[in-house]
Amino acid sequence: MSGSWNRVVKLHEVSRGPLKLSLVAGDAERAEIARRLDLESLSSFRAEITAAPWLDGLELSGRFNAIVEQICGVSLEPFEASVTGDIAVRIVPAGSAHAPPPEEGDLEFDADSPDAPDVIADDAVDIAEYLVEHLSLELDPFPRKPGVTFDYAPPTEELSPFAALRKLAEPKA
Repeated sequence: MSGSWNRVVKLHEVSRGPLKLSLVAGDAERAEIARRLDLESLSSFRAEITAAPWLDGLELSGRFNAIVEQICGVSLEPFEASVTGDIAVRIVPAGSAHAPPPEEGDLEFDADSPDAPDVIADDAVDIAEYLVEHLSLELDPFPRKPGVTFDYAPPTEELSPFAALRKLAEPKA
């Protein structure tokens, strides 16, 4: 799902050597990203990315920084948090000999092996879309405002259906 912030690089552009890119999302782009990621706001989003040749595709690497505003899951108050992350993605065109085989049946997962490269339909890679995806992966799914604690005391009375019936059967004073 492509948004309003995009920075497209064609595979042939990196074939001559690495591209160093500085990406900064503007006001409208940050508002769109905040809406897509269900954030209260996104006051800053910037990245330093290198797009380098890799086999018959490219490799994206770099770091991003963002300041997000989320709602605390405990106090329901908005708060800002700084989010940083790294990006390291390999991308190949469809039909590449280096593309992973089609998924069939059960997949085996090996945490020590590198991720398979992403496969794109044409020769265009939207780097900004990869950044938004990686930002979403770095967000805390259960955000908690710093210093807020959740104090839970279990009910002291018995909550079984029979306890409710016993209460109904007790004589009223």
